Amino acid sequence: MKSLLFALLFLISCNPSKAQETTDVLPKEKISELKNYIKNKDYNQNLAIFINFKIHSGKYRYFVYDLKNDKIIQKAIVSHGSGSVMKNSNQLTFSNIEGSYQSSLGKYEIKESYSGQFGKAYRLKGLDSTNSNAMQRAIVLHSFGCVPDLESQNLACLSLGCPMLSTKAFRETAKHLDQSKKSIILYAFY
Repeated sequence: MKSLLFALLFLISCNPSKAQETTDVLPKEKISELKNYIKNKDYNQNLAIFINFKIHSGKYRYFVYDLKNDKIIQKAIVSHGSGSVMKNSNQLTFSNIEGSYQSSLGKYEIKESYSGQFGKAYRLKGLDSTNSNAMQRAIVLHSFGCVPDLESQNLACLSLGCPMLSTKAFRETAKHLDQSKKSIILYAFY
């Protein structure tokens, strides 16, 4: 009986629930903060996208999130800006300044798509003082071939400040964005 209980506890610890996973990679306070922000506003109330820049860039840190059912529906690797990398440190820096090549933190309204240098891309409108220059800086959500689909210990390639996804992950996200009648909010935090 004791060994059966031990085996059951071991299995539970090896297979954390979705709720536990959400807490680990996507803090509940960030989800609550976003839900409160979009409440009674003309944004999609069912879906949001989160980027947790605290997570290693070779790991899944980009999440399409179902706000109604409180669950992650897509995970992906996402790049950050080359200017955000601090030499001899695992920490990142962030900026809203043109030419910094740094990622910016805060909430973005994902605007219309267009076809540009990287194919299909979505304009990002910064909604906070920390990312208010996103349109001026041409910070957009797009794909790039160097971003992998699968997690590894390797760092993801770097952007000029844009969140870049793999082609496959971008296509999956694009389906959600294109089907939405209202703008979806992307929330990047650290």
